[in-house]
Amino acid sequence: MKTVITNGTVLTPFRTIQNGSVVIEAGKIIGIQAGKAEVPDAGVIDAGGQYIAPGFIDLHVHGGGGHDFMDGTEEAFLSIARTHARYGTTAMVPTTLTAEKEDLLHTLDVYERAHRQNTDGAAFLGMHLEGPYFALSQRGAQDPRYIRNPDPAEYEEILDHSPSIARWSAAPELPGAIPFGRRLREKGILAAIAHTDAFYDDVVQAYETGYSLVTHLYSAMSGVTRKNAFRYAGVIESAYLLDLDVEIIGDGIHLPVPLLKLVYKLKGPDRTALITDAMRGAAMPEGESILGSLKNGLSVIIEDGVAKLPDRTSFAGSVATFDRLVRNMVTMAGVPLPDAVRMGSTTPARIMGVGGQKGALTVGRDADVILFDDNINVSLTMVGGRVVYQENTNALC
Repeated sequence: MKTVITNGTVLTPFRTIQNGSVVIEAGKIIGIQAGKAEVPDAGVIDAGGQYIAPGFIDLHVHGGGGHDFMDGTEEAFLSIARTHARYGTTAMVPTTLTAEKEDLLHTLDVYERAHRQNTDGAAFLGMHLEGPYFALSQRGAQDPRYIRNPDPAEYEEILDHSPSIARWSAAPELPGAIPFGRRLREKGILAAIAHTDAFYDDVVQAYETGYSLVTHLYSAMSGVTRKNAFRYAGVIESAYLLDLDVEIIGDGIHLPVPLLKLVYKLKGPDRTALITDAMRGAAMPEGESILGSLKNGLSVIIEDGVAKLPDRTSFAGSVATFDRLVRNMVTMAGVPLPDAVRMGSTTPARIMGVGGQKGALTVGRDADVILFDDNINVSLTMVGGRVVYQENTNALC
């Protein structure tokens, strides 16, 4: 059966179509046009004048709706996927925290089972291992008990254990981090720079090796540093100088407005991906929560729209949903809506190597489509042509 989404403003990579239509069949977009598409025997979704946009792709997300991927259950994975779909996320890269090897292996096993069952939420694009190869001085909310240097015996076992690792974040200045990054690229895994005290020369070497993404720019990384009276550029400056992609937590708290504007001005929408970095407290009331696994995670406090360590010395993850990121970029940072949507869809799709299938409303791509109003309030989410969230059940006729 074909489906027509009509009577909305269609955001394509090339233009904005007022009063346009998107035609879908067998999970794919087969037509985009101005006006109402007349398709015999098609189901019709009336957008009611809202925006018709590509679904958001979250490269870095730990949880939501009271669950964390480190809980190690299929229900946690599936619940998180359903929770974020309500806010426009149509694809995500489930993310771990620094942990023991056995916990990482278990989480990868659970991912593979959940991936096969995931029909009612945001699609999974593979796992993101965030750590454990980090600089202890830049651990942020990562548990210091599990931080260590890259160990070939360990990471080769993890790589052999699962084909589902899509990206891996590490500090490139650590002993063994360069051959580790080279190994990731040989395996077709996105190597990212994170939780690091690297200098510019370290980042250049990592970039030449194959590290291509900076994980949550500004968070848990070096800036200009003085050493023996001399100044050295850090990861932040390197991200601007080199042809690296960056991701930013656009919750309006991790980065203040001037930095959101600076990243947009210098890196632009084609090199900047929005991420939630959300933990289990996303879409939940404020109060006490846990970062990471229920079994051995860290106690945190959710207040002021963000998760904090109990002593309030550091943020402990975001509680944002993706609609909030796009809304903030538009209303706080002054980014044009098409660019903000690109930072949440087309750019992350390209970074993850799925740009030919996802991330834009064009013929032939997956029908990952969302509807939202002028305030970026999402009313419908479609993944692969299947409606997984709908605020107004009367919209489908």
